[in-house]
Amino acid sequence: MHVLAKEAVLTGARVLVETLSLHGVQVVFGIPGTHNLAIYEEIGRAGIRCVTSRHEQGCGYAADGYARVTGRPGVVLTTTGPGVVNAATALGQAYSDSSPILLVSPGVPTGHPREGRGYLHESRDQSRAIAALCAWSHRVTSVSEIQAAVARAFAHFIEGRPRPVHIEIPVDLLEARARVKLVPPYQITPRMPGARPLDEAAALLRSARQPGFVLGGGAQYPGYEKSPVGRIAMRMAERVGARIVTTVNGKGAVPESHPLVLGSTLHLAAVRRWLASCDVVLAVGTELGPADLWDDAFTLWGRLVRVDIDPAQMHGDHIADVAIVADAELAVRGILERLEQLDPMPEPPGNGWRHGDYEAELAELTRRWSGQLAALRRALPPESVVVGDNSMCVYHGALVGMPMDPPGRFLFPTGFGTLGFALPAAIGAKLGRPHLPVVALAGDGAFQFSLQELATAVELELSLPVVVFANGGFGEIREEMRVRGMRPIAVDLHAPDFPALAVAYGARGCAVKTPGELEEAVTEALRVPVPTVIVVPEDD
Repeated sequence: MHVLAKEAVLTGARVLVETLSLHGVQVVFGIPGTHNLAIYEEIGRAGIRCVTSRHEQGCGYAADGYARVTGRPGVVLTTTGPGVVNAATALGQAYSDSSPILLVSPGVPTGHPREGRGYLHESRDQSRAIAALCAWSHRVTSVSEIQAAVARAFAHFIEGRPRPVHIEIPVDLLEARARVKLVPPYQITPRMPGARPLDEAAALLRSARQPGFVLGGGAQYPGYEKSPVGRIAMRMAERVGARIVTTVNGKGAVPESHPLVLGSTLHLAAVRRWLASCDVVLAVGTELGPADLWDDAFTLWGRLVRVDIDPAQMHGDHIADVAIVADAELAVRGILERLEQLDPMPEPPGNGWRHGDYEAELAELTRRWSGQLAALRRALPPESVVVGDNSMCVYHGALVGMPMDPPGRFLFPTGFGTLGFALPAAIGAKLGRPHLPVVALAGDGAFQFSLQELATAVELELSLPVVVFANGGFGEIREEMRVRGMRPIAVDLHAPDFPALAVAYGARGCAVKTPGELEEAVTEALRVPVPTVIVVPEDD
């Protein structure tokens, strides 16, 4: 797009779109409405690609998937009021998973009275409501302020923890004109670690007899490329004899086929026992939160070295003994350089690891889906992107039953724990990396939260297998009711004929019974230019 070198008189909508273009935005996920038409008019002139989901929540999830595989912020454009609120759940999920999402919406006009007057899509305080679910929400008050607000958003994504933000532009400012000088984005340098904490971390790891590493989402390289943090962490682990476990968002940062890597298994009791017994733990880019540990009361007994871009994490549930607030790659590289200057350990420690407990627990957890997961591994190339919904087949099954080596990626809605994530996020991931195989995995309950996005995938001609594990409703909640001694209530759901519904949308659909049939169906689905819904019956 043409970059303006001098001041010019521009509308607010033009300033917004020009500024987005200057920041490298190539695609916008949104739904047009009465109040954002001026923005869409400028987007059309700018040549930015518009992806129209069937619900604003789907726009948010698609932007999230796009951001996770490209490393570029996902941009969502809604109309005022209900459009913004519809996207709120996706913003909450992006906040939990540290995804860089920019939501842009119109707002009520600048002179609108606070008590309201029945204006279309009017809400009491749209910006304040959304601010509760994202890093910040800002309502601009002039045309000239729009450029600064967008620049602030993109700086936030780079210099700190990349959580979602919202910019509200009063609808009258979109058509208003002002003299504005557009400038390119300013450069932001990574946050450098201090020498002293790096020295302390290296000394602790060198002297540890039972070290353990935890790699979170902050250890993943932005985008799809192989994580340099993961490569450096592997070298460190081999040098000091540490085992590595990852969080869900860290899955794929290191090769899960490596003998020192335990995969994304923090929720296994055997792994938590081992981690609690480590005398030194290095945690990179992770909250060490209950959503990953499945344990609200987990306690570390050893010394904790924390590497995180977010200073608040140093005083979280697990207080750092050595706090390194810095860019993760610079920090772990600095620790490794210091370790390599020290004498290598004569023999890596045994690490207190009881292999049998881990294997038995892993086998029991994945027993229900072992055949199907093996079939998926055979059908999917190593570089595949696997997008999971908050379904039993994923967090009990694929998370641990589908080992992943770089550059494969695993996308999952942790923390906030939304349903309906997989299909729209897979659409965003496929748009972000069209040359890569992408597969969506969901239970039949979760799939029905966003199945209308099949229409979006059909429209975009995406080759996308959508594997639906059917257990007749909300299987996890059903099991929790039984554990409580309850009679299951409100969890057994009527499901449509998913393959027939897929065909009605213009997609393909089939039902399979055996792992062999699943492997064949997924292999075929990767070859055709439309999404394919593949239903797998799940034994209760």
